[in-house]
Amino acid sequence: MSAMSSFIEAENLRKTYRVGKIEVQALRGVSFAVERGEFVSIVGPSGSGKSTLFYLLGGLTRADSGRIVMDGDDFSRLSDAERTSMRKRKIGFVFQKFNLLPTLDARSNILIAEDIAGRKGNNDAAYLERITDLLGLTKRLQHRPSELSGGEQQRVALARALVNKPAIVLADEPTGNLDSKILRSSFLCFASPTKIWAKQ
Repeated sequence: MSAMSSFIEAENLRKTYRVGKIEVQALRGVSFAVERGEFVSIVGPSGSGKSTLFYLLGGLTRADSGRIVMDGDDFSRLSDAERTSMRKRKIGFVFQKFNLLPTLDARSNILIAEDIAGRKGNNDAAYLERITDLLGLTKRLQHRPSELSGGEQQRVALARALVNKPAIVLADEPTGNLDSKILRSSFLCFASPTKIWAKQ
């Protein structure tokens, strides 16, 4: 691989999980580069290592070997606290199961990302209005997750990932419950950050 110059560069990533006496090799020497603003889709069957790669790129777990450099930050050289700080500043996540807080309404579930990033009270109201409008959530912001459909919950998770204007969005099957109209709007929302989606 060439010298580190892309927004994301991964070199020879390896990850093995141990289940009892059995070793499962989730990643076997994965290398790739992603340019800033690029849209990347990782496609493969269940068990092929997509979610493992998702967690490695998000700094949520460490590789057994290899390295990831994102926007100049070498994950292998960061402490846990430094990786956490980097995630807050640069990465938006969309998890497969949405991870919405059941006691908060949709608006609060979106804005909690700002609290976590230490930006409480500094939100861009116009930007929030734009992404919630594009995602068809304007009239659903006062509803809790239990009052939302699966597709609406997914859109709340998308908005939460975008609200801090992250440098990269990592999404694990983010469009499975979206209709074609909302899907087109979702792509508009993802116009700026680098995007990596995992899908089957």
